[in-house]
Amino acid sequence: MPTPARVLRRAAALFACAATLTACGLLPGGDSGDQPEVERNTLRIGVLPVVDVAPLKLALNDKLFEKSGLQVQLVTLSTEDEGIQQLDTTLDLTWASHVNLFRSYVAGAQIQLQGEAYQAGTGTMALVTLDKEYDAPGALAAPRIAVNSTEDVGALTTKAVLKTAGVEKQRIVLREMPFDQMVDAMKAKQVDAAWMTEPFITKAQRDAGARVVTDTAIGPTKDFPMSGYASSKKFADANPRTLALFRQVLRDAQEAASNNKLSVQDALTGYVDVDQQTAALVSVGVFPLSLNPVRLQRVADMMDTEEVFDERLDVGALLPPGTTN
Repeated sequence: MPTPARVLRRAAALFACAATLTACGLLPGGDSGDQPEVERNTLRIGVLPVVDVAPLKLALNDKLFEKSGLQVQLVTLSTEDEGIQQLDTTLDLTWASHVNLFRSYVAGAQIQLQGEAYQAGTGTMALVTLDKEYDAPGALAAPRIAVNSTEDVGALTTKAVLKTAGVEKQRIVLREMPFDQMVDAMKAKQVDAAWMTEPFITKAQRDAGARVVTDTAIGPTKDFPMSGYASSKKFADANPRTLALFRQVLRDAQEAASNNKLSVQDALTGYVDVDQQTAALVSVGVFPLSLNPVRLQRVADMMDTEEVFDERLDVGALLPPGTTN
C-alpha cells in the first residue's frame, strides 16, 4: 500500500503536469510524451522584412519552435496580398497588417487570425517631412502625403490624425509609393510629407535630415494594433492542435522580444536593409502576447468609421474558437 508521502508526491507531480501544457502534451488530443500531439509538425509562414516579425526571427535563432516539436520555415514575400493569396497553396500562415487581413476577409477570403504581431508605440509610425514650413499636422489645408498603400494602415491612421488636427478629410491627398522612394518624392516637392514606419523614419532622419511632423500613434490611433498572423479557415479547422502550439510558442517569442528590445534592434540587421548604427536608433513598439478581441475591434471600427466597409465587421468571426479578451 502506498505511503502517505508517496501519494502526496504523486499528486504534486500530476498537478505540475496539468499546469504545464507543453511539457505534458495536454493540448486537445495530446498524449503524455515530451511533445504535444499535433496534426503536422511543419509550418511555412510568409513574412516581409519589417520590425513586426522580429520575434519570429529570434524564435528561429533560439530554436524555440524546434524545441516545441515544430519545424518552421519563414518565406520572404514581396507584398502582404501575395501572402494572403498563397494560403493553402505554398503557405500555411502569413503575416499582414490587420487592415489588409480584414479587407481580405470582407472580400471573401476564408481566413482565421492566429496571433497578433505588432502594436504601434511612440515613434514607430509618423508623418515625416523635409518642408521647414510644415511644422504641425494642421499647418497645411490640403497636404499631399506619401503612403505605401492607399488602402492600408498608413492611409487609415494618417486620415485619423490629420482629421483630429482639423484637416478636412476630402482635402487630404494620398500618393502611393514604396517607402524607399518617399524621401526622393519629398526632395522633388511631389509630396509635402510621408507616412513611414521604422526603420524608414530613422533612416530618413539620419540620411536626409527629415523631421517628424506628428507621430501617428497618438489620439485615436494611440497603441494602434498594426499586424498579425493568419491561416486559412480550412487549415485552421484541419490543424487546431498545431496552431494552438504555434500560438503558444509565438507568445513566448513575443514575450522574449518585449523583455529585450535591444535584441530586436540587433536582429534587424539580419533581414532589413539597415546598418547597425541606424538599427540601434529604431523605435520599437509592442509585441502583444495574445489575440485580444477588444483591441482588434478598434481597427475594424476605425475602418467602418472611414467607410471602408458597407457594414460593421465583428472581429470575433475571425478568431479561433474559445478566444477571449
